[in-house]
Amino acid sequence: MTRSKEELLKLLSDCVLEMEDEDVVDISNEYIKAGYPALEGIMDGLVDGMNKAGVLYDEEEYFVTDLLLCSDAMYAGLEILKPHIPSQDNEGDKIKVVIGVVEGDTHDIGKNLVKIMLDTAGFEMYDLGRDVPLDSFVEKAIEVDAKIICMSTLMTTTMDGMSTVIQKLKDRGIRDDIKIMIGGSPISQKFADEIGADGYSSNAVEAVKLAKRLVGIA
Repeated sequence: MTRSKEELLKLLSDCVLEMEDEDVVDISNEYIKAGYPALEGIMDGLVDGMNKAGVLYDEEEYFVTDLLLCSDAMYAGLEILKPHIPSQDNEGDKIKVVIGVVEGDTHDIGKNLVKIMLDTAGFEMYDLGRDVPLDSFVEKAIEVDAKIICMSTLMTTTMDGMSTVIQKLKDRGIRDDIKIMIGGSPISQKFADEIGADGYSSNAVEAVKLAKRLVGIA
């Protein structure tokens, strides 16, 4: 008997939350076999579970090691679901995004989630990794003609680096050509407004909506 889409989405979410990287493979296969849309499985299943894990981490019920196991389960599910997403019609027209964790910070779970989500949503991602020198954001964006720079940090001590990157873009005369998105637990909409970023998102799903809005994709 085929389980409903809602049931399977909840199971996908639970598998990630409960770090079941073997079960998630079976459920992902069942989900695809039943003919349900892969993108929904990723967004409303796997990523939903990862966002819930993030909440538990913020509440100090989960630790970094738990989050890594949750993300292992998410990646296991992604490997099965991702090939079934209808490909974007014109590969050449992908919007380019430079993403990275600002200098001085090595926490990259959140950044990796946002990267996966934007990649899945059809953006062309250039991942600079973590502890990224501030000039690198600017240089890479110029090199690949990026329309968006995404920066994240989990540390209050490195937040000011984001404002430095915006200033560097102004100095080069290209600030208006590139949208700046920022995120991470100490970051807020208020901080984004203060430094003149174009947007802030609290999680990976919101980040996709924000990115699309900033570049005018419905």
